[in-house]
Amino acid sequence: MLIDRRFFATSALFLTLVGAAHAADRPWYTQGAFAPTQRIAIQVTNDLDEDRVNSPVTLTPEQLPMLRGAQALTVTLVDPDGTPRPAPDHERQAMEGPHGHLAETNGRAVDYQLDDLNADGLWDELFFQVDLKAHETKTIYIYRGFQQRGWNPHRTHAGIGSYMRHTVPFWESEAVGWKLWFPTDADVYGKRAPMLMSPRLYGENLDGYAVSRIDPKLGSDIMSVDDSFGGGGIGVFDDPAKPNALSRPRFTPRSDQANRFNGNGLTDTRYAFEVVTNGPLRSMIRVKTMNWDSGKGRYEVEQLYAAYAGQNYSTARVTFKTFAPKAKGAAWAAGIRKHAPEEILYQQGGVAITGGSELVRNPDDKEAVQNGFRIDYAGSALVVRDAYKPIYVSSPERQGNHVFKVAPTKDNRFEYMIAAAWSEGPTLKTADAFKAYVIKSAREYNSPVRVSGVTAQTR
Repeated sequence: MLIDRRFFATSALFLTLVGAAHAADRPWYTQGAFAPTQRIAIQVTNDLDEDRVNSPVTLTPEQLPMLRGAQALTVTLVDPDGTPRPAPDHERQAMEGPHGHLAETNGRAVDYQLDDLNADGLWDELFFQVDLKAHETKTIYIYRGFQQRGWNPHRTHAGIGSYMRHTVPFWESEAVGWKLWFPTDADVYGKRAPMLMSPRLYGENLDGYAVSRIDPKLGSDIMSVDDSFGGGGIGVFDDPAKPNALSRPRFTPRSDQANRFNGNGLTDTRYAFEVVTNGPLRSMIRVKTMNWDSGKGRYEVEQLYAAYAGQNYSTARVTFKTFAPKAKGAAWAAGIRKHAPEEILYQQGGVAITGGSELVRNPDDKEAVQNGFRIDYAGSALVVRDAYKPIYVSSPERQGNHVFKVAPTKDNRFEYMIAAAWSEGPTLKTADAFKAYVIKSAREYNSPVRVSGVTAQTR
């Protein structure tokens, strides 16, 4: 087997050859009549001293120039150490039709996404997930050649619906989900069994606090947002006279603060939402915040929220398209609501965890027609990457929030993670388990899986 040098002619990008000899020696994958003659070996490395599960891996066209412009059905992602699928029996083949998996050799095809983030018809990120032992380097292959086999059940979902007469975006994994009832700050809903349920919420317009009346497995809303940051939101520190005072998009001099919404999109902050990608492993919503005039500055910002298969966290990529504070020294903010009562509190570096036992009930139910129910704990967390040097601020205003202050960056971007769980969920049923999960996830977030080698091969 030889390295096909023609793949390298399209780019001056240096493709490291670490592990290339070993990768070239691995036997080639087949599925039914599919016997490809071209593949790309990707080495991924875990730099941590601990194992990781369902860890995100993202590659760009700059890292994979030989795959630039590829159509998704010409890509087959294979774990060479995975158990090959046997030939399907007649019943399964009839159920899955001509697109079901056939018998495999030398590995197992795994799910992936070629995500077009800017909607120009070309993929911007290859996304997949891996399990890695401590300090393990693993090879994953991309096999080239058109083939139409491999159903991929969704484990995440993103959608936008007219939910109680206004536009609301949703994104979820099987254990937990988020929605923007208020356009800037996330509600959280937990499930009692692994499932995707937001299409029912927005499609049938079901009250998130009452869906358990239909099916207890659907779970419940577990986060009251009101005028807080809820399960996650952003703001700006832009008042030099009050360095820890927060400006937020839906609380401006022109806002209808009593109802916690902006009033008129011509004179006050307005928003736009779009589904960027919808599973199977990662689902993403883009939120645009425009015409935001805090009285201390003018801002326009985009957030790209993502939910991940097998995880209780969501990430947000934040880009300030306009950042024009009137005074020097303004900084960005990311925050979550302080639980009340707060029986769980952890803050270290860029990590804040809050939670406690809670009476789950709809805060808008002024007539008390819905019975609340008490749970042992609901927890939420916020993580800002260490690279942004976040500074923790305890903000007592608007029911209390845990906030991180981030100095503006040269590219006007930063990232953060939010997480949630509850005692009746399918996983992380205790406060200690949730705390351990968040702290471990923060370590992984600060040390993402590293792409340590890319080589192209032919036979």
